[in-house]
Amino acid sequence: MRRTATLALAALALTAISCRPYDNYSTIASQDGLIPADQFARYGREQAELVAIGRSLAAWKQSDMTRAAAEVSSYAAKRLPNVVSIVPDPPGFRLTVTFKSGWRAAAVPIDDGVHPDSTAGLPRGQ
Repeated sequence: MRRTATLALAALALTAISCRPYDNYSTIASQDGLIPADQFARYGREQAELVAIGRSLAAWKQSDMTRAAAEVSSYAAKRLPNVVSIVPDPPGFRLTVTFKSGWRAAAVPIDDGVHPDSTAGLPRGQ
């Protein structure tokens, strides 16, 4: 009985150690190895709007990704004229953005401390 309990405890300890964490937000939001957001925003109007969506997604980061996606969709509908649709992927912390030109891109959180409306290249007066 004692040996069985010891083996069960050892198996439980190995299981707890070997399971990886499922919080992938920091991996998705990491900008390491990517073009800096401000540089990418200078490539064109749609790229600037994608950066603004990523920044607003980071600003609305909450435990409920579905609500954050709704807030970002509301922001895009009011201020970004080239955005046609936004489809959320709550478990993946991503949004698929479709633009009027037909370009589709994935928006990930960009947590660089810049307000979304301060993104260079955005249309003004919207």
